[in-house]
Amino acid sequence: MVEVADILNQYGEEYRQNHKLSSTELKVMNAIQACRTSKLGGHVDICEDCGHLRISYNSCRNRHCPKCQSLAKERWLEDRKKDLIPIQYFHVVFTVPNILNNLMLNNKKEMYSILFKASSETLIELSEDTKYIGAEIGFISVLHTWGQNLMDHPHIHSIVTGGGLSMDKKRWITSRDGFFIPIKVISAVFKGKFLYYLKESYYRKKI
Repeated sequence: MVEVADILNQYGEEYRQNHKLSSTELKVMNAIQACRTSKLGGHVDICEDCGHLRISYNSCRNRHCPKCQSLAKERWLEDRKKDLIPIQYFHVVFTVPNILNNLMLNNKKEMYSILFKASSETLIELSEDTKYIGAEIGFISVLHTWGQNLMDHPHIHSIVTGGGLSMDKKRWITSRDGFFIPIKVISAVFKGKFLYYLKESYYRKKI
């Protein structure tokens, strides 16, 4: 299986020469390439019975490293499973056009905040509308900054409860079986909110 480190080892140097990278980006690349190699040192385990040697190299512990974060990811998933209740859940993805990639990359804090704000407000506003659910839902959102091809592709994954508490907090309201809210409605509301906050940030010179 090809790992990110393999790609960086093969093409990393050429990429660094042809692209201007920040010190943070360079640090991440170097950490991933060095992770669990002799560059970071390690230790040797010896079997007292047969004398077999096993070398274990140290991890980089960088939060962007797939190797180092695999265990943390599994632990996070197990913790989230404990939060689940026996209801249906929906997977909703919010993204932006590729034409905004450079703007996102050069204004990460502001643009990612807008992405989170617009997506969360869209879910809350529509779910509270009696036309769709009329309840206060629960959801968890995670930001991904690249796609499966490892190219820039900022988007948010949201896992949403298929229902929620009534506005008076006295009963549970279930959404229609196998259906959350029309995707065209979600898209339209999200687009409006995202553009509103984008323009607001621009006029306030935050981007």
